[in-house]
Amino acid sequence: MKLLIIGANGMLGGSLHRYFSSDAGYQVMGSVRSLQAADRIKIMGFNNIYCQVEASKPPSIITALSSFKPDYVLNCVGIIKQLSVSDSPVSSIKINSLFPHELAEICSEYKAKLIHFSTDCVFSGETGYYQESDIPDARDIYGKSKLLGEVDYGGHLTLRTSIIGHEIDSPISLIGWFLSQKNSINGYDKAIFSGFPTVYVAEFLDRYVFNGENISGLYHFSSDPISKHELLKIVNEKYSLGINIQRNIEFKIDRSLNSNLLRKELSFTPPSWNELVDKMHREFLEYFV
Repeated sequence: MKLLIIGANGMLGGSLHRYFSSDAGYQVMGSVRSLQAADRIKIMGFNNIYCQVEASKPPSIITALSSFKPDYVLNCVGIIKQLSVSDSPVSSIKINSLFPHELAEICSEYKAKLIHFSTDCVFSGETGYYQESDIPDARDIYGKSKLLGEVDYGGHLTLRTSIIGHEIDSPISLIGWFLSQKNSINGYDKAIFSGFPTVYVAEFLDRYVFNGENISGLYHFSSDPISKHELLKIVNEKYSLGINIQRNIEFKIDRSLNSNLLRKELSFTPPSWNELVDKMHREFLEYFV
């Protein structure tokens, strides 16, 4: 099976690229925009990279697909909420909204199936445990742009989820930030999370999607909900960090997703959070220490 991973230097794309490149059952190519990004991946031992492939330049995407002829294309490109550019309507709409549909058209032309990743941020977080049938109510540019980019047609697949993990570049996400702390931090007991470590996203695709199950459309892909406070406590213990986490009950947000539809469709049961953090920690020790 041939996989093309668009955005192989990002947190999600990097995990998928490392996981599947290490499995002889897959032929894998990753794509990045710059030679510098490719070099950072090569340092980890992976040379299967296309350079100068840009979401803003569809011809570069076409060149990669026509050359490699993948069975699946995994879109891991996106302007994420932690970046200041996510407040820019033009940039966010180009990459998060328009590009996934351009990519879907290209994939259809080259007989490849697109797997696109959306976000729990299409919801405001006021109620939580959202189903696919619930009406998205994002209020910021990021959430709205990701909603517009969801591809639920043409035999392609969009997974709404949220992720944690380790970054090749600057550590701006939750886990990278947490590992950089030295003293006390707040752990938000009323901030509810139901995503996955990126390495488990790869394991899920390997076990449940690339095994012949032909699912398409839009699905919620979620773990059992956990508070950010409890999640960081588990990470603190598994990574032996010794950080003082102070319980905070004032900030409240619940973007947890109900994934019963996907669980029933694939007979899928997510691992416990102790198991999930174990998997993330093993990836950290293998590639980031």
